[in-house]
Amino acid sequence: MLVRLLRRHLQPYTGLLLCVLVLQFAQVMASLYLPTLNADIIDKGVATGDTGYIWRTGAFMLAVSVGQGLCTVAATYLAARAAMSMGRDLRGAVFERVSGFSEREISAFGAGSLITRNTNDVQQVQMLVMMSCTMLVTAPVMAVGGIIMAVTRAPGLSWLIAVSVPVLLVAVGLIVSRMLPLFRSYQDKLDAINRVMREQLTGIRVIRAFVREEAETERFEDANTDIAWVGERVGRLFVLLFPLVMLVLDVTIVGVIWFGGHRVGDGDVEVGTLIAFMSYLMQILMGIVMASFMTIMIPRAAVCAERISEVLATPPTITSSPDAVDTFPTPGTVEMRDVTFVYPDADARVLAEVSFTVQPGTTTAIVGSTASGKSTVVRLLARLLEASSGQVLIGGTDVREADPEALWAQMGLVPQQPFLFAGTVASNLRLGREEATDDELWEALEVAQAKDFVSKMDGGLEAPIAQGGTNVSGGQRQRLAIARALVRRPDILIFDDSFSALDVSTDARLREAMGPATAGITKVIVAQRVSTIVEADQILVLDGGHLVGSGTHTELLTTCPVYREIVTSQLGAEAAA
Repeated sequence: MLVRLLRRHLQPYTGLLLCVLVLQFAQVMASLYLPTLNADIIDKGVATGDTGYIWRTGAFMLAVSVGQGLCTVAATYLAARAAMSMGRDLRGAVFERVSGFSEREISAFGAGSLITRNTNDVQQVQMLVMMSCTMLVTAPVMAVGGIIMAVTRAPGLSWLIAVSVPVLLVAVGLIVSRMLPLFRSYQDKLDAINRVMREQLTGIRVIRAFVREEAETERFEDANTDIAWVGERVGRLFVLLFPLVMLVLDVTIVGVIWFGGHRVGDGDVEVGTLIAFMSYLMQILMGIVMASFMTIMIPRAAVCAERISEVLATPPTITSSPDAVDTFPTPGTVEMRDVTFVYPDADARVLAEVSFTVQPGTTTAIVGSTASGKSTVVRLLARLLEASSGQVLIGGTDVREADPEALWAQMGLVPQQPFLFAGTVASNLRLGREEATDDELWEALEVAQAKDFVSKMDGGLEAPIAQGGTNVSGGQRQRLAIARALVRRPDILIFDDSFSALDVSTDARLREAMGPATAGITKVIVAQRVSTIVEADQILVLDGGHLVGSGTHTELLTTCPVYREIVTSQLGAEAAA
């Protein structure tokens, strides 16, 4: 999965990567050449007292070192550029895919997990690319080249390499093999703590209202302890790895000095050659250390790549047809034909063969008990969910055959829980229509009964709005969301219980003002208060996912027992008589 992901997203930067490989190869070859030059200075210059040779060779050695440094700097720069660009593209790809998800896919992954995958997971893959570019050539070439040069310079000491290298490889392999499941567990724990943190920040008011601070603190501590425990186990392995590498290195160096010293004394090996052998041995073991570091990063990046690929490989349940249409023969018409909806892995149907028609310019109210399917109808009309069977038609066009952008341009949706974005009042209202003038914004605010409190805010239309609209009340958020939908000037306005946070008087004024302001616009209203929808042209009554009544208020009182029961419970027996 990791290789496939990297191959796909690094392809545009093949040229940069080739330059990095060439530069890294050049700097490694220079690094392998320097110990030989150093040995020649000692054996042919210092030992013989040839000062001229020392100066000439030293100057050449300095030039090689400068070239090595320039190659390293250039390779690091190009590697960073390729890795960061790949990370940018990968985050963009994940964001684009998530943006196309329906509520079903987002709920399946969880918002916290999707955020982690697009930030932390991408960062891990990005870091792997960066380190691979700087170590991928360096480590193997340095190790193999070091072995060749060391054996060439001092064959009699090569048995030390044959002993130390396998010991180091076995030790590193055992430690790294234990890290892979820990890295996977760590990412899962990271998802969990992000989810808990997100829930607590979002629901802080509920937590305080029910005095649940202590319980939520314990829940966070549990998640925090879990990730800390996994991190501690990973840290123990890291702590064990590098001292182990240094132990093998130090023991090997001691062996080189001990056995090499005897061979120098016997005249079999020159001092410069022994020093060069030690340098090559250091390079060999450092190459293995770099390779081990890569092997540590690869498992974690592989887990992250798997999680990212899972998102990229998840097809949205709501897709656009290749021959999608952007024409709507009967603008303002809303229709459902035998629509059934079932959530995945669920047995019970949320909606069962629901059929109705809303004529252009009319007002249709949807009522019913809790969990009767009212909000599901709204989501299906806006194509936030896909019907399991049947047809949903907007403007005479099946929503599955319509271009999504053209479809949503027909509608103005005010959700049950309106969301405001960080910015200003004006920027939030212009989400409905960017070219709207200030006068049009004030007009929409007046209809939505929001003009008074907006005019009192510091800055008016330019007054700041916090993320989520946390600096305004729930009723003010709802009125701003209604104003945003009005600014859009759609053919169809859908209100998903959008008046629940308003008091009765404000609700009455808003509905009175909406009448003339929305003349000719089709309105679909999910309502809880029956008193507010008695004048609707059509009332749909849902019960257990079934459409059990359809008609005006007066008609339903005589034909629909469920509606009569709702009216009786809210307005009393006299109103239902």
